[in-house]
Amino acid sequence: MSPVYTWLVRGASMNRRKSIVIGAGLWVVAAGASPALAQTTWRNYSCGDGSQFLVGFFQYDKRAHMQIDGKAVTLDKRLWLSGSRYSGRGVTLTINKAGTRLKHGKRPVTACEIN
Repeated sequence: MSPVYTWLVRGASMNRRKSIVIGAGLWVVAAGASPALAQTTWRNYSCGDGSQFLVGFFQYDKRAHMQIDGKAVTLDKRLWLSGSRYSGRGVTLTINKAGTRLKHGKRPVTACEIN
């Protein structure tokens, strides 16, 4: 005598398999992404002129990834004698021992501090 399957039983079995496969996939993605997140430095700055921005530095990327005025800007690292200088799309970020300075568009250079 052959077993009789109903849609409910077959559907439950398929849903369980899908859940296991999706759960295993998410676990693999989370395990692979965690080292990359650990190698990222995010800094939140506020400046003297009232502007605020967020900058991300990745270990294997020489660029700075900035969020300013609601827009994402990637700043290339430039040659600078003392400290680091990043610039791109009208934004210049200078970081050295004296402090951090930002030039954004046609605005004057302003000093910034980490929040």
